[in-house]
Amino acid sequence: MEQQKLKELIAQMTLEEKAGLCSGADFWHTKGVERLGIPSAMVSDGPHGLRKQDDKADHLGVNDSIKAVCFPAGCATASSFNRELVEQMGETLGEECQAEGVSTLLGPAMNIKRSPLCGRNFEYYSEDPFLSSEIAGAFVHGVQSKNVGTSPKHFMANNQEYHRMTSSSEMDERTMREIYLASFEGMVRKEKPWTIMNSYNRLNGTYLCENKEMLTDILREEWGFDGYVMTDWGAMNDRVTALKAGCDLEMPASHGITDAQIVAAVQDGTLEGEVLDRACERILNIVYRFEDNRDKEAVFHLEEDHEKARTVEEECIVLLKNEDSILPLSGNMKAAFIGKYAETPRYQGGGSSHINSFKVESALEAARGLEESAGIEVSYAKGFDDIKDETDEALLKEAVENAKNADAAVIFAGLPDNFESEGYDRKHMRMPDCQNRLIEAVTEVQPNVIVVLHNGTPVEMPWLSKVKAVVEAYLGGQAVGGAVVNILYGRTNPSGRLAETFPVRLNDTPCYLTYGGEHDKSAYTEGVFVGYRYYTSKDMPVLFPFGYGLSYTTFEYSNLVLDKKEIKESEKLCVSVDVTNTGKCAGKEVVQLYVSAKDSKVIRPVRELRAFDKIALNPGETKTVRFELDARAYTYWNMDIHNWHVESGNYEIQIGKSASEIVLKENVKVESGTVIPKAYNMNSTMGEILADPKGKAILEQAMGALSGGMVPDTMAEDDGGGAIGKEMMEAMMDGMPLRQLLSFVPGIQKETLEQLIVALNS
Repeated sequence: MEQQKLKELIAQMTLEEKAGLCSGADFWHTKGVERLGIPSAMVSDGPHGLRKQDDKADHLGVNDSIKAVCFPAGCATASSFNRELVEQMGETLGEECQAEGVSTLLGPAMNIKRSPLCGRNFEYYSEDPFLSSEIAGAFVHGVQSKNVGTSPKHFMANNQEYHRMTSSSEMDERTMREIYLASFEGMVRKEKPWTIMNSYNRLNGTYLCENKEMLTDILREEWGFDGYVMTDWGAMNDRVTALKAGCDLEMPASHGITDAQIVAAVQDGTLEGEVLDRACERILNIVYRFEDNRDKEAVFHLEEDHEKARTVEEECIVLLKNEDSILPLSGNMKAAFIGKYAETPRYQGGGSSHINSFKVESALEAARGLEESAGIEVSYAKGFDDIKDETDEALLKEAVENAKNADAAVIFAGLPDNFESEGYDRKHMRMPDCQNRLIEAVTEVQPNVIVVLHNGTPVEMPWLSKVKAVVEAYLGGQAVGGAVVNILYGRTNPSGRLAETFPVRLNDTPCYLTYGGEHDKSAYTEGVFVGYRYYTSKDMPVLFPFGYGLSYTTFEYSNLVLDKKEIKESEKLCVSVDVTNTGKCAGKEVVQLYVSAKDSKVIRPVRELRAFDKIALNPGETKTVRFELDARAYTYWNMDIHNWHVESGNYEIQIGKSASEIVLKENVKVESGTVIPKAYNMNSTMGEILADPKGKAILEQAMGALSGGMVPDTMAEDDGGGAIGKEMMEAMMDGMPLRQLLSFVPGIQKETLEQLIVALNS
């Protein structure tokens, strides 16, 4: 509907009708206005499947929804590093929404993985904001291409489940901009989601639903968001304050309570009517965007979409270890499939994203379907029961016997449902003791052990050195079994790469000491050093680094070329690199480009991901991958000017196979286009002034006129005894504030220094 017609429609609404439009009609529907022909619109979870509920609605996945297709969760899809694949998945979900009359899909979920403990990490994409924003953008683009809205969530800094309704995420402006806002920024600017869902938590003391800086100043005015903001379910705190801040729609229904508050506020003048009208216009604009573009012919193809879910998962699976090239398994090997998840896989997480899958394909079912056609032989032993973390000795004995009589044992392990879910955080990174014991016992009788992991977040692997291979399937959706079997037997070459770091132990994580917080405050003291930014900067050993993943073929990189060696901040830099498949089978490689600031005066991570691409190569084939970098590739957020800033200096363009394995690098010199004004005072240091070319000239001229030089030559030389040396003097001068010249340089008066400061600041 055209904007003018929307305004005319709103002008016909009563104050009560306008206020009512700003909260849900029930759990999943917006309100309509029957007398004006304004329709109600339905929204639905979720990020990796359609969780449409009609009756007994809830937001924790307790009650059943319609039979649907569960795609791989966010933890998996980000590991595909494949924008086109995620976009296609979004298109499929958009088509499903059209078929079911759902106007807006509540996703993607894109909070940063600050700690492996977050109970909802399985829904989230990455510890890296650039990767998160790019994958989310692909998802949003795909869904909205079908004229169905998305609601990226949870905006923002919702990085724990513990006290998520009340906890305040405490962080500085730079951390917020470079990490937590950056996860959303690129997606919003490029893809213009129809809606945004604000999070439950507070940010530096202010609830997100009431945070004008986030919802209006940044989201709308700076990034150009033109949809409506809705609350997470039950996240409303103060309705009138939230409306003023830019939170348009409260979900679910308020049963008229907050509607009455809005009416009263308009009537008593504490809320301007224009603010309410603007919220109504934003909501109706999206309602009609769906209504005017309904595809009444759309069909929910369950079986077709199941096949698509398998295809997506095959690109998400990450091969973490493959000693002696044990994988792929050959068809004539007798394999023992061991572990409950071989028969009943854990393929999704608990909570609001839980899909009522119309069918689930297990690895055991998929393998047995291949027994005749491919000639493979598979036995099965349950091995463990994950209802309780206790070893069932009979199941363990059966599993060991199975493994002993096979050529290889494939153990399907991971995290049970109750180890990670919406609503609470994990307490540790361990897998159940019964599973670890099972793996250890099998390795004692079988040298060829492969572990397949079903989990939504990193786990410790105390048995890693004893097994030949590890396959990270993550929570791979309802077709995970078929996808895993295709990887195990080489029908598909693994191409997933980790979108998060697997630390050796929980104690190594950047926010180990502060995660969860206290007194309803969670201090983000690690700042911008999240995930690999922390581990690589500290050169700390990890279990598996960000961006890591193996293949059944090999790739070589060569011919890294930058089109310029020196650029101005405003110029684009074109980067190209050749990648060759040097192995014997076709495969896909993820080319990762990192940027490292070599001359920075600011505390920055040693490298940051700034571009990536996924390419398919046949044996012997070479492709040239090209990237174009703009100023954002070199920036950091400067808290003095409250803006992005590029420092002049050398930057290293790095091509890596992971954040810890850089294979090629070249330097580029970047000249900043912004001069940050300096304000000098009595406590400005000599080093600070001398580092500024203009300041240095003024200081040297002034001091030369006064004393013929700041430091006598005899003090600048080593005294031979080691007590006072040149290095010591230089260090002292570097940190000396101007005021100390009054004590150390004869003849200098305070008035002289004040005149010098005026000259420096002019």
